[in-house]
Amino acid sequence: MRDVSDLWWFVVLGVVVVLLVGGIVFTALTLRRRDRASEHVLTAEPEDRPLAAVVVNPTKIEAVDREDIAAVCAGLGWASPLWLPTTPEDPGTGQAREAVARDADVVIACGGDGTVRAVAQALAGTGTAMGLVPAGTGNLLARTLRIPADIVSATRVALTGDDRAIDVGRLSADRDDPADDLSDDPADPGDRADERVFLVMAGTGFDAAIMESTPEDLKGRVGTWAYIISGFRAMRGRRARVSIAIDGAPPLRRSTRMVVVGNTGTLVGGLALMPDAAVDDGRLDVVSLAPKGLLGWVAVAARVVTRNRRGGRRIEHWQAHEVVITSDVAQPAQVDGDLIGEARELRIRVDAGALVVRVPGRVERGAG
Repeated sequence: MRDVSDLWWFVVLGVVVVLLVGGIVFTALTLRRRDRASEHVLTAEPEDRPLAAVVVNPTKIEAVDREDIAAVCAGLGWASPLWLPTTPEDPGTGQAREAVARDADVVIACGGDGTVRAVAQALAGTGTAMGLVPAGTGNLLARTLRIPADIVSATRVALTGDDRAIDVGRLSADRDDPADDLSDDPADPGDRADERVFLVMAGTGFDAAIMESTPEDLKGRVGTWAYIISGFRAMRGRRARVSIAIDGAPPLRRSTRMVVVGNTGTLVGGLALMPDAAVDDGRLDVVSLAPKGLLGWVAVAARVVTRNRRGGRRIEHWQAHEVVITSDVAQPAQVDGDLIGEARELRIRVDAGALVVRVPGRVERGAG
């Protein structure tokens, strides 16, 4: 019996050794497979890596900036970026459409507010995410969404940030010259040929006059101060009689210097012209400014700084899904700082959640 018992223990010991060795071998093989899988991801062919298309205003960035963007893509395992420079004839809409056609995973607007607007014109409603690399004078949408100002950090957000659906405004205009049609613009949306999108603000009157009178070379020399200088020059203009129809209600008659419709309410310098505006609330904010003389402008400025809405018709606020602004005389009009000529009537509506934008995630925002 002793011999049989000893043999039994040897059998048990042998089984344990086999199971132990088998477990070690199985674990090693599994880890090796995972290493090979990881190695496969890291050595994927370019066509298998995610692709960023960069719609870039060549007048706004240098060659070293392009190298920085490409380096961020390479460091995160993305394919070499697809470069699509803007042109005077096409400020970015056609390039963004090409990026979508080539299955870009994100389309980065690298330029100022005009470039961003032109890219959004093509991307709104497609579901393709837009990244922002701010390189302009105002960069108002980027400031609102807290996009980093430096190119490397902004590119990282564009590639790895969170997707956020924001509203866009859509504007169409009636002009005195029928030949001067919005549908001739390369930034046409395609679904409704007479509409332009905007992400920040559109308006008529004083704000458009500032854009019209601010030279590009002055912006290049002094930055945002160029708008301030032009603003002082434009303050001497006259008021115009307009009607403002909110969501189909009877029109309100006003004598104003400007009417602004905003998706976000922050001006250059951080002033909140529309403190209740939010880019994803499904509404647009409307402001009418009607100062009289220099003291009137001082009063309006004080109310903007203090966010005080009382004080009669010098400054009035509304919120709307649709608004129609009709002027007795043709006035200059603008969308996100781009002049669209003079118009007697602007028809503006919100397209809720139409655009996906890459924004900083919780870590980048510093959330706990």
